[in-house]
Amino acid sequence: MKRREFIKKAGAGTAAVAATAVNAPFVHAQKKTTIKWRMQTYAGPALAEHVIKPSIDAFNTAANGEMVIELYNADQLVPHGELFRAVSKGTIDAAQSDDDSMAAPVDVSVFAAYFPFASRYSLDVPVLWHWYGLKEIWEEAYAEIPEVTWLSAGAWDPCNFATRKPIRKMEDFKGLRMYMFPTGGKFMQQFGVVPMSLPYEDVQMALQTGELDGVAWSGITEDYTVGWADVTKYYLTNPISGAWAGSYFANTKKWEALPEHLKTLFRLSMDSSHYYRQHWYWWGEAHYRTKGGKLELTSIPKEEWKIVEDAALKYWDEIAAKSPRNAKVVKILKDYAKTMEAAGPPYRY
Repeated sequence: MKRREFIKKAGAGTAAVAATAVNAPFVHAQKKTTIKWRMQTYAGPALAEHVIKPSIDAFNTAANGEMVIELYNADQLVPHGELFRAVSKGTIDAAQSDDDSMAAPVDVSVFAAYFPFASRYSLDVPVLWHWYGLKEIWEEAYAEIPEVTWLSAGAWDPCNFATRKPIRKMEDFKGLRMYMFPTGGKFMQQFGVVPMSLPYEDVQMALQTGELDGVAWSGITEDYTVGWADVTKYYLTNPISGAWAGSYFANTKKWEALPEHLKTLFRLSMDSSHYYRQHWYWWGEAHYRTKGGKLELTSIPKEEWKIVEDAALKYWDEIAAKSPRNAKVVKILKDYAKTMEAAGPPYRY
């Protein structure tokens, strides 16, 4: 090819490319859609400020626009007793609660919240789940419910009685109308307690009007934080459980649709919440007993309280008889209790 013809053809090709570029439409880079979740906690506004909101705020910041979790308080979107069903249907994308009060349809739900005397301290809960096999048992149980994924369990506060009149002996329990979690309430019925169920936000007014005689829903930290210490007078130092066991749940389709890095970030968010509660409640239970100033402390003598502890062991055996998986959990609890007793202080005194 002659040099002049080569230049002519090359010039024509360049012009064609330029014309194509000029006439090509301008295309905007497609923006990624932000993933949005709605999550409801078991806690009212004042309590949620501690037990979950800081970790969700941190998650939303770290997600950097890729995902936003809208947090709702107890009963805000659906009644608490319908929370599990709402997650399974996808009405709500995730929940923070205990299996017991949100009516999770698994046999092990009875061990959530305040299973009588299953723990002595808050550290017992993560140890039981991570080192004694409860995590694997919960994963197995929830694998039978394809619509909901169980994600993580952690510890909250102990279960003590805050009441309008003092409890100093077992006889004082008779006839007390108490706001309680389902399993703890059923257990205490044998001692004359009348467990009551009502919306979380109605509890304080029910205490003021006398519809309730007290609450056995928490330790003293929550009593002060949510205002129950303002409408009760006495705090029984004998707990029926050393720590509330609660979990995080997600709608399975929504969980599986998340990219792996957002799943990891959410797991870190849950761990952050678990850690915060460990030290906040540990601080608060001692602080409010000694410096709260609103509630008078009462105690039932140790030898009389042993009646309740012995009844709990019988109750364990009743629950173990309900399913092979429940029997496995009860065996773990018994083995753990023996180990703690054998280890001695500071594990057990």
